[in-house]
Amino acid sequence: MKIAEDRVRFNVGGRVFETTSTTIANAGRNSFLGALFDENWSLKPGYGANSNRELFLDRNPDCFSVLLDLLRTGDLNIPPHIPERLLYREASFYGLLDHVRSAKWGAFDGNRLRHCRSVSGRAPGDGTAIRAGPDGGCCVAHGSVVHVYDWNMEEHPTLNLDYQRVNDVAWVDPESLIISACERLGRHGDGGMGLFSKSTGELRYKFQVWHENQAKSYTAGALSISNSDYRIFSSCKGRSNEYGIGVWDQVTGKQIDFFYESPGWSLGDADKLQWLNGSSCLLVATLFPRKDNCYISLLDFRDKSMVWSWSDIGAPVTVDEKRVRDAIAMEDSNAVCVVNEYEDLGFMDLRMNGGSLRWSSRSRLMKGKMADEPCYPKLALHDGQLFSSMDDCISVFSGPDWILTSRLRRTYGGSICDFSIGGDRLFALHSEENVFDVWETPPLPVL
Repeated sequence: MKIAEDRVRFNVGGRVFETTSTTIANAGRNSFLGALFDENWSLKPGYGANSNRELFLDRNPDCFSVLLDLLRTGDLNIPPHIPERLLYREASFYGLLDHVRSAKWGAFDGNRLRHCRSVSGRAPGDGTAIRAGPDGGCCVAHGSVVHVYDWNMEEHPTLNLDYQRVNDVAWVDPESLIISACERLGRHGDGGMGLFSKSTGELRYKFQVWHENQAKSYTAGALSISNSDYRIFSSCKGRSNEYGIGVWDQVTGKQIDFFYESPGWSLGDADKLQWLNGSSCLLVATLFPRKDNCYISLLDFRDKSMVWSWSDIGAPVTVDEKRVRDAIAMEDSNAVCVVNEYEDLGFMDLRMNGGSLRWSSRSRLMKGKMADEPCYPKLALHDGQLFSSMDDCISVFSGPDWILTSRLRRTYGGSICDFSIGGDRLFALHSEENVFDVWETPPLPVL
């Protein structure tokens, strides 16, 4: 990349700043400041040291000074008199939010997560799901509404489905999310799934299920996204025989496939879907207590086959602690991990169809009396670490043997009903109090 050794002068809100083109180029081509360069990364005429021209910007000079120092050094130093919200707004104007995020957060590490804030007033006792967005924000579903937040936890317009309970939420990209609900998507008409704008709350598209050339009403349940080939998956239940897993194209919104439920399978009631990029398969899990028995399978849509399956039908279950509450596939380990209500982890080999379930209690955290109204544990896998919620804490497991290495816990909020990891943050939704927590990894100290 060619960088001209020219100086650049800015007049920001009446204060003059002078820097070099090398520093400004650190902003990147897609930034506001990157527009000062041509395709060869040379300053465009009128901006170099040989010009007396100042580029005037009617913006906050204090924030510009912080952002300019960030481009020079890579460090973010915010003086006490500058509100962070103001700095983030200015960074957004200049296209430098990614630079701020990289400087503010270290590489995600579950063993170093720090609680950074709690957000209250948005999940009054009936929280359905919390989903981390790709840009560091999140969305919270409860009842018939979804609250959407940017990475600074500023709320966007609320998505209201007119008394239809939200079943699941998934992010398609930083600006769009999908909501699944019951047969009618509120006032928007038939169809249990819609694509919404994060910024405006506008419904952009309704996803339909077609059977015998007719659009059918259906309830959409668990969601999963495959961004590698732009597909959307949802468990579906219709009034006739539209039971199974529907597949839609992200770009056109059209249904492109449907995996119908056969006798002995449990697809339409699935609690969890997970797309596996390595094997191009979809994990489908139907869990207790939705069904008396647990069904976990891997579906290959290339030849419409079930390539792996497991169920606890016939298993010698005498007490509820061996009921599977959540499941997650770990492709690197060729395994499926499950968890019961006492946070025992169980493992099954994906290379053995219908293989046995091996429970391990060495990772158990909760001993003795359970909470009066505990939430079912949830699992997540991120950057080679396994996470499991249990009552009011989240456990972190690391290493090839998944040894318990740390746990995250706040002193208030009650049981955690759901959590999600994304955008280098972990979000935990509490059921007993009207609150969700935000955890992030601080940068390593500068020596």
